[in-house]
Amino acid sequence: MSGNTLSGPIPACLGDLLSLSNLFLSSNMFSSSIPSTLTQLRDLLVLDLSSNSLSGPLPVDIGKWKVATSMDLSRNQFSGDIPTGIAELKDLTYFALSNNKITGFIPESFGEMLSLEYLDLSRNNLSGEIPKSLVKLIYLSYFNVSFNRLQGEIPNGGLFGNYSMESFKGNGALCGAPQLHLPSCKSKTPENSKARIRLIIYVALPIASTLLVMALIFIILRNKKRKNKLSTQEDVLPLGSWRRISYHELHQATDGFSESKLLGNGSYGSVYQGTLSDGMTFAVKVFKLELQGALKSFDVECEVLRNTRHRNLVKIVSSCSNDLDFKALVLEFMPNGSLDKWLYSNHHSFDILQRMNIMIDVASALEYLHHGNATPIVHCDLKPSNVLLDEDMVAHLSDFGIAKLLCKDDSMMQTMTMATIGYMAPEYGTEGIVSTKGDVYSFGILVMETITRKRPTDEMFEGERSLKSWVK
Repeated sequence: MSGNTLSGPIPACLGDLLSLSNLFLSSNMFSSSIPSTLTQLRDLLVLDLSSNSLSGPLPVDIGKWKVATSMDLSRNQFSGDIPTGIAELKDLTYFALSNNKITGFIPESFGEMLSLEYLDLSRNNLSGEIPKSLVKLIYLSYFNVSFNRLQGEIPNGGLFGNYSMESFKGNGALCGAPQLHLPSCKSKTPENSKARIRLIIYVALPIASTLLVMALIFIILRNKKRKNKLSTQEDVLPLGSWRRISYHELHQATDGFSESKLLGNGSYGSVYQGTLSDGMTFAVKVFKLELQGALKSFDVECEVLRNTRHRNLVKIVSSCSNDLDFKALVLEFMPNGSLDKWLYSNHHSFDILQRMNIMIDVASALEYLHHGNATPIVHCDLKPSNVLLDEDMVAHLSDFGIAKLLCKDDSMMQTMTMATIGYMAPEYGTEGIVSTKGDVYSFGILVMETITRKRPTDEMFEGERSLKSWVK
């Protein structure tokens, strides 16, 4: 959206686009400060907010953009210091902050950003010395700190011998090599050095020690008070979208788990629609604990859902467990039901774009499960009835009751778990092997079923040849 006449503050809701990797808003008329929500974009690679009227300080938690490679904030009205957290941007190669009102020192931690190739801090109000740690930046081909209030000696070593006077002009108190047309640096006398050492030993150290002791006492007392409050404030602490829901509330919200509230039945449980007194609508999956394997299915689903977060996975709201008598998961409600209902109903239909978008959503969920976690997750039961659609027809993958978590050192796992005949990969039944390839096989069947509206037959389980003939 660069090069327009967009004005006002940058919308805070951009921080909800968690998969956003490139954001270009330069050459507009945006004002106000950078919304704090933007630091939620953990996958952001390129950010360009240059040539606007943005003001205020830079985000304190700027270090959350850990994978960023390029950031242009130049030609705005940003003020305040450069946050020290910028050193966490280890992959940043391009950083432009020129033509702002930035004050304070250049952080010493810039020397830890070893990938930097371009650094422009010119035309600000920076003071102090140029950190000597910058000589460690062996890829820094462009460096500009001109027109600030910097002083002291320009560092020697690294690539500093390659920079011209244009990089340093406009700083009246800098000194350095003759080719930079700057005054030569005066050597410090030994008397001044000795006086400084005596000052540190006899004055600064006692003061620092006293402050440190006082700070430790303050921290200890504060921690004691905090521990005393934890037990009484447990219910007050924010828990994000998680909330406590009792069995009594579930029973009331579903009219006693009546048939009229039943959304569907699965191998190990039934799903009901419920509405709480505050108007919140949800889906609750009640496990049939009398069935063998239901308890394990509950544990697996809890383990998967508590370790995953993705826009195309069904979100967990809460859980309700009473030893071995009752176990349920409270899940986000999907008003448009399952993909299965839409494919085989006379009252619903898709256009080709909707079918494509649903397949992309499911593929995104699988890619996240297989590669977006430290422990890869295999769904093991991918089929239309386990793909749910929200009010915007965005697809969400659900039902992780027989999912498998693969160890870091394993690419496959032996299992006795069976999935749905017709959708599972042949090796599930023949060799008992679970791997990410099985989900990919099931996804292929799901794609063809969504396009053709033909259910896979049981005979497809016999192998690849049957699959090919069914596709034809």
